[in-house]
Amino acid sequence: MRKIMVIHGPNLNLLGVREPEHYGHTSLERINHQLAEVSRAQGIALETFQSNSEEQIVGCIQRLFDSPVDFIIINPAAFTHTSIAIRDALSAVGIPFIEVHLSNVFAREPFRHHSYFTDKALGLICGLGPYGYELALAAALHYLES
Repeated sequence: MRKIMVIHGPNLNLLGVREPEHYGHTSLERINHQLAEVSRAQGIALETFQSNSEEQIVGCIQRLFDSPVDFIIINPAAFTHTSIAIRDALSAVGIPFIEVHLSNVFAREPFRHHSYFTDKALGLICGLGPYGYELALAAALHYLES
């Protein structure tokens, strides 16, 4: 059975209440539930992980050496603009991934325009809110089928 890992970065545990003008009103629990339903219907195993800690996210990615997955969907959140460590972990495991952002980072503050992940990602989805995760999952499934 194919397996996909969804990794959510810092502050995404506050979705639905934190800055809804940027991130919307949908909770992280709801996003994960939607992804799980679609995955289950497609016969794909889905794991989700959220942390506010860079160290824990790096550890989650490194554990994929021992318990591999076929694809990663990652919203590095604020670590997008700062974390060479997460970038290096993703490079080390060599698992294809898509970078997702709920808000359009290019329509926001200039410091949000740079990502340490985009050049390594198969693709980038931003600005579509929770639907971006569903699109990333559809793209991952398409990638795995081809």
